[in-house]
Amino acid sequence: VALHAQGADIPHLRQVVAKNNVTSILVFGDSSVDPGNNNHLATTNKGNFPPYGKDFLNGSHPTGRFTNGRLATDFIAEAIGYTNIIRGFLDPHMKKADLLHGVSFASAGSGYDDLTANLTTVLSVAQQLKYFMHYKIHLREMVGEKRAKKIVSNAIVVLSMGTNDFLQNYYVEPIRSEQYSVEKYQKFLISSMFRDVKAMYRLGARKLVVVGVPPLGCFPLVKTLRDETECDMILNKVSLSFNSQIIETLATLEATTGMKTAFVDIYHVILNAVQNPKRYGFAETSKGCCGSGTLEYGETCRGLSTCADPTKYIYWDAVHPTEKMYKIIADEALNSLINTMFK
Repeated sequence: VALHAQGADIPHLRQVVAKNNVTSILVFGDSSVDPGNNNHLATTNKGNFPPYGKDFLNGSHPTGRFTNGRLATDFIAEAIGYTNIIRGFLDPHMKKADLLHGVSFASAGSGYDDLTANLTTVLSVAQQLKYFMHYKIHLREMVGEKRAKKIVSNAIVVLSMGTNDFLQNYYVEPIRSEQYSVEKYQKFLISSMFRDVKAMYRLGARKLVVVGVPPLGCFPLVKTLRDETECDMILNKVSLSFNSQIIETLATLEATTGMKTAFVDIYHVILNAVQNPKRYGFAETSKGCCGSGTLEYGETCRGLSTCADPTKYIYWDAVHPTEKMYKIIADEALNSLINTMFK
């Protein structure tokens, strides 16, 4: 796996993006890409309070993003040259111009399995797709049918989820684990993903980027709960095998629909940082920056003190990466776009 510690080649990227008429970024997923949609839902799964947002755009501003600053999708939008943040579709401050450059329908706590979203009353993929339909109506009203269609077909659609299906659902709740072996559950998730992508295709999406599942066994929370000092290899194997199935599914989707696809290998990007922290300027790989760094995330992180220098940390809380780690992930995603989708 080729890994790039350096950033993406932005001038080249912008040429490629212009040549391929990329219009905007549309985002579906979980807390890895939710810029604050959950702020507007009746769920406890929120991150719109300190210390979240501590380093957001040079000021301390909790937005609902589960990190200290921006997410990978914000950095991708900035690199492409449209906007330095992607807003949530439910954001009341959304301006019409924002709709033209992209929007996120993602909801922290969601997953490929509808049950995963229902456990914390957040937006399932089906609900995210409903909002996508609403978005298309707004777009048509703004720019007319023909241009709206073009904007959607030339948008880069990002899909980033899967973590909650395993960590919040399968390994915690007794429901799915009683119905399925972990192998069968992976197949169930993949078939759900396939169905969702086909729905996106029917709604006009033609360029799809899927972010794999991170090394679940390296989360500080998982290490704490399993009382392990190293990454949990069993969970990491689950991540790896699930990711290989995503890659196979993308090949099938390309062959059957003609969609252009790219895969973001977040697993190896994070594992590489955990195993070679000095290469990236990290010092702390096994705990988050918030509170004790071993258990707290979301509500339990509220108002806690944080580490002195988040740029030395891979994880912001016991589950979510820091802004610096998200920037590294964004660079990997941009390289993947250049090398696969637009090659």
